[in-house]
Amino acid sequence: MSRAALLVLADGRFPAGGHAHSGGVEPAVEAGRIRNAEDLAAFCRGRLHTTGLTAAALAAAAAHGLDPLALDEAADARTPSPALRAVARKLGRQLMRAARATWPSPELAALAEARPRGAHQPVVFGLTARAAGLGPEDAAHCVVYEAVSGPATAAVRLLSLNPFEATAVLARLAPELDRVAEQAAAAVHHGIEALPAASAPLLDITAEAHAAWQVRLFAS
Repeated sequence: MSRAALLVLADGRFPAGGHAHSGGVEPAVEAGRIRNAEDLAAFCRGRLHTTGLTAAALAAAAAHGLDPLALDEAADARTPSPALRAVARKLGRQLMRAARATWPSPELAALAEARPRGAHQPVVFGLTARAAGLGPEDAAHCVVYEAVSGPATAAVRLLSLNPFEATAVLARLAPELDRVAEQAAAAVHHGIEALPAASAPLLDITAEAHAAWQVRLFAS
């Protein structure tokens, strides 16, 4: 197992397209729900324990070796917003391109062939971690970190928030990130049907509204 590979996969500069997405922060800023670092921390914590946990469990399950096509269907069932399903598949397609160039594997190739328009990003994340020699908990850690780091970066751009404050938010959340990643990884031993299905309805609602905006800084 390579810790360096984990750092490469978790690096925000890995060319998987996540920088173009705010994770729901842009509509939350527009609605006045995020105005400062304290609000950002509350938003990230909520996202971590709902959609973050769900995505991390899907990634961990794929890294564990569960059927990626069945996991992709499970991801669809856990994503009620059509806009967010489209985003997840677009990000999955972009991640697949980067993953196959970096850690080519038969499993990635098979999923790309079965889902030419893109599989859900967490499933691709898990298979990428597996191809890189990483385990389920590593995959879960990557996903939970992305669940909060993307919104934090977006808040810096949208609010001109001090980047030191945004980084401090992530640092204070670190123990919770570890616990959620551990919870997600533990869930894979009980099968796909038992994976977490936590949701955040307000994120679904605002994603649908945001998708219709004529002018926006982020794709989602």
